[in-house]
Amino acid sequence: MSLSVQDVQKQINHMMAFIEQEANEKAEEIDAKAEEEFNIEKSSLVQQQRMKLAEIFEKKEKEVELRKKIHSSNMLNQARLELLKVRENYVQQLKEKCRASLVTVTKNEEHYSVLLKNLILYGLYQVIESNVTLKVREQDKEIIERQLPSIETTYKQKIGRDITLSIDKTKFLPSDSKGGVILLACNGRIKIDNTLEARLD
Repeated sequence: MSLSVQDVQKQINHMMAFIEQEANEKAEEIDAKAEEEFNIEKSSLVQQQRMKLAEIFEKKEKEVELRKKIHSSNMLNQARLELLKVRENYVQQLKEKCRASLVTVTKNEEHYSVLLKNLILYGLYQVIESNVTLKVREQDKEIIERQLPSIETTYKQKIGRDITLSIDKTKFLPSDSKGGVILLACNGRIKIDNTLEARLD
């Protein structure tokens, strides 16, 4: 049985409609898949950018924090240096005042005699030798000579050993020095400087 032209046309139209429907469905499927892949890729890119931005912000925050710490440390060090400078200046001024006042120390013979005795004993306790030579100013020689027996007795009471003290009469301390004493033992190998200038430093 042969088909009429109308039947053939109808079948062709039906096939074309079917093909078009399938094509539309396939196109929709492709669009949906493309949209899904696009959204996934977009989400991934957005997440990556967010992470990059978070890293950048974190790095910037750390840099700012580090700069703050460095600045704070520099300011603190500067303040400490200023404080040390002020303190050093004050100490120097105080030393100068003390040096100026040392002149009056030796004028009161009674007090100066006690001071010399204590300076000698303090040096002897450091030396711990049986023979010690004292280097003094020539103007202090007689004061110290009067003190020697008392110093030797006090030393023996404290240390439990005899000691022989002598004054170096060949070379005195400068007469314009502030006073005090230098102790020498073991042929000068041991030296304790208890002059007033040295004690001040």
